[in-house]
Amino acid sequence: MRVLVVTAVPVERDAVTRAFGNGTEVSVRPVPGAEIHRTGPFDVLAGGAGPASAAASAAFALASDRYDLVISAGIGGGFAGAAPVGSLVVAGRIGAADLGAETPAGFVPVTDLGFGRVWHFPPGSLVSAVAAATGAVTGDILTVSTVTGSAERAAALLAGHPGAVAEAMEGFGVAEAADRLGLPALEIRAVSNAVGPRDRDAWRIGDALAALTDAFGKLIPVLEGWTTHHDRDHS
Repeated sequence: MRVLVVTAVPVERDAVTRAFGNGTEVSVRPVPGAEIHRTGPFDVLAGGAGPASAAASAAFALASDRYDLVISAGIGGGFAGAAPVGSLVVAGRIGAADLGAETPAGFVPVTDLGFGRVWHFPPGSLVSAVAAATGAVTGDILTVSTVTGSAERAAALLAGHPGAVAEAMEGFGVAEAADRLGLPALEIRAVSNAVGPRDRDAWRIGDALAALTDAFGKLIPVLEGWTTHHDRDHS
């Protein structure tokens, strides 16, 4: 199987490819303004920060080759009590938390305005298998265009999305691109900081990147097993 992994920045891409060593890595350049690093069954792309860049880069990559699965991966913020710093999360749902409109009554998601969508649903059997293999927390991962920087905003996100375990900036964009081709999407995040007031001194980016490397080192047998059962279920 071929898997496209889309990260935001090169340091996240390198954390993924580091799981497989450097001996099998080949760099190719089918995506304008970026490059894909091929390692085993994974093509890993640093597609840029934010949902728009992630969607555009993923779409270019998906148009250049055949893939069976798309993964949005990287580091992100974890909600207190659900995903502590240093933990791993895998999305049961991938949501666009701020896609909609502000009204006098509060935020209204775009779906309540009568169009669009705000959720993508990764394959449940794959989410369960990844969580079992990696020890990841499962729940909603929210895609935001502005990273949360206050306790008030964190509380508002949880009030609107009580199943949220983490926030990041690219998952929904990657899932949108995958959906255009009818491909399943997954989101995996290693938690580098708590969602809430920004305290850079408390961030553990190095630990999160190491957790991301460790997680991808455990994924190949999971994906091979899921593909076998998935193909059998759809034969």
